[in-house]
Amino acid sequence: MNQLTRDALTRSGRPLLLVPDAVLLPEGPADGLAVVVADGSFQRVAPAAELTRSHAHLEPVRLPGHLLMPGFVDAHHHLTQSFGAALAFGEPSEIFRRVWVPLEGALDEESAYIAAKLAAFEALRGGFTTVADAGTRADVDIDVVASAARDAGIRCVLGLVCNDAENETPSVATGAEKHLARYAGDPLVHPSLAVSIPEAATEETLRLTARLAAESGAVLQIHVNEHLAGVERSLVRHGLRPLEHLHRIGVLGPHLLAAHATLLTPRELTLLAESGTAVSYNPVASAWKGNAVAPATAMAERGIRFGLGTDGTRGDGFRLADAAEFAQRLAYGLATGDSSCGAGWTWLEHATRGGADAVGLGARTGTIAEGLAADFLLVDVTNPELALSWDLPWELVRRGNRDQITAVFVAGGLRLWRGDPVGWDGPALVRRAAELARTAVGDAAITRVHPTSTAARARSAHAGSTDR
Repeated sequence: MNQLTRDALTRSGRPLLLVPDAVLLPEGPADGLAVVVADGSFQRVAPAAELTRSHAHLEPVRLPGHLLMPGFVDAHHHLTQSFGAALAFGEPSEIFRRVWVPLEGALDEESAYIAAKLAAFEALRGGFTTVADAGTRADVDIDVVASAARDAGIRCVLGLVCNDAENETPSVATGAEKHLARYAGDPLVHPSLAVSIPEAATEETLRLTARLAAESGAVLQIHVNEHLAGVERSLVRHGLRPLEHLHRIGVLGPHLLAAHATLLTPRELTLLAESGTAVSYNPVASAWKGNAVAPATAMAERGIRFGLGTDGTRGDGFRLADAAEFAQRLAYGLATGDSSCGAGWTWLEHATRGGADAVGLGARTGTIAEGLAADFLLVDVTNPELALSWDLPWELVRRGNRDQITAVFVAGGLRLWRGDPVGWDGPALVRRAAELARTAVGDAAITRVHPTSTAARARSAHAGSTDR
């Protein structure tokens, strides 16, 4: 274990000169570099010898056995659904109708705040420095979620749900404009608009939210082509698949973040590529919910912008990158003899820089570069999984895990140290979340198709005994 102390990384108000063993750049790991962190950003990234000479007034913080790498970007999350994360196992499609909408509807202000902060805490523990929240259906002020993200210390692209097909949001334009203005200039919270699925909003609102997002430099988040049932409803209603429908009414473009996009035709891939629309590829959600797997290697080949998202499944950046490659291998690679499936660098790229671009923050974070936000991880590479390194990007994807993360920084501030939050009580939050979750889940009209695994086993054992 490396003898690095927390105090060395928390020199309040003073720049940090960090000297790791290596820095992960877009072109790969680079030895002999150092970084200067000041005012929340990377002030310099240059050879260590050069920076120690030019910044002789700073005491170098040497990080033996550590890689300094960009923080992961979760391109699709639902922060206020954390109380029900373990309810998604083994359920069929469109779980949002039976689980998430009722659960979020049962949250009050405190439980929504605690649920969101719990999700942010888990994300930080997994190396995520940015999360894109696709909007809550809880009947609370959206600032409850913003406050939870800020208090946890994570960067958040915060979606405001603008559904109006069932008169859920009577004044979409006013609410959307206020939301975009409310967080303009916020150092950690970046406003976004959201529509749950295309059919949840009128065509007028879909066009309006797309225009407002484009004009403000924000993103519009929509779940698109996720479930077969949704695709078929769109075909019946419009004669077009959901993505095709959005194209017809002028919603596609660089401002749109299409979540999931698991069911895509070759024509729809072309529409994504030509329009500059971004996608959140959510491989763990596909596995847990039985969805198709988005053709992410094909997207990469065609230059389609995409990031990796958890969809609130589990907040672990390394396991997400591994799942991204593994899902492509099983769904596409084995059938074609593609033994690489994008290689390690592809998935690290789209878990960091590509993800930041997809959520509209490519000019702010996602890369270790001068002028960008100092959102980064210190990863211990002296452990049994990473010490014998031959190809570090592949090893981070296949053998990396969150217990190798020594420190997590967001906007230049130390947010997590060896799995524990800095400046607030993590265990107390978890205890309170467990209390509130029991009440919220108990009060929500949740419908699950499958019993718990324990109940299913007992049922199976009983059926086996009666058969005999």
